[in-house]
Amino acid sequence: MNLEELKFDENGLIPAVVQDRKTKEVLTLAYMNSESLSLSIESGETWFYSRSRQELWHKGATSGNTQRIAEIKYDCDQDALVVLVEPAGPACHTGAVSCFNETVYQSEGLAEGIQDSYSILADLERVIEQREKERPEGAYTTYLFEKGVDKILKKVGEESAEVIIAAKNRDQEELKWESADLLYHLLVLLREQKLPFEEVLGVLKERHEKG
Repeated sequence: MNLEELKFDENGLIPAVVQDRKTKEVLTLAYMNSESLSLSIESGETWFYSRSRQELWHKGATSGNTQRIAEIKYDCDQDALVVLVEPAGPACHTGAVSCFNETVYQSEGLAEGIQDSYSILADLERVIEQREKERPEGAYTTYLFEKGVDKILKKVGEESAEVIIAAKNRDQEELKWESADLLYHLLVLLREQKLPFEEVLGVLKERHEKG
């Protein structure tokens, strides 16, 4: 990126839409000046300019909820940015994942719930990772990690069999629940093996592109 190509406004600022690179959920809208943008690029984490405080601020400097930058794009007019990040926690000061939680308008039946339906996989993967690290007492995921790979493999096998039985019985309700159980245990297995789900999706994408 050539910073000289960007068009900052009369106050030396440019709007930056921050987006989760995995789920594509919009996390926040903030502003950058040339200095905060340079710091973001140099550090690999988001830095912004506060219009109210009139100072630079590093996202997560006090809360720990940093945002590791995967990519920064600018639009065709060169006066706005999209920052794709891997968040280490909530983006909003309220503790919410995103600052955009209120709906002004929603077309009835048109793409309703699609974002949430797919983003739940990334959310679940993050929760499983957290459970492995923190091992909270009483959590089922903690139990699986403590029992080890043999137990996890057994559960993947059991849930696979349950999916087959449900499909064979043409029981859609049962198939729905058993498929969810299988996906959960598969994500636990991938975490135990230190294989990000994103790499599995990358294989599917590569196959799709090859036709």
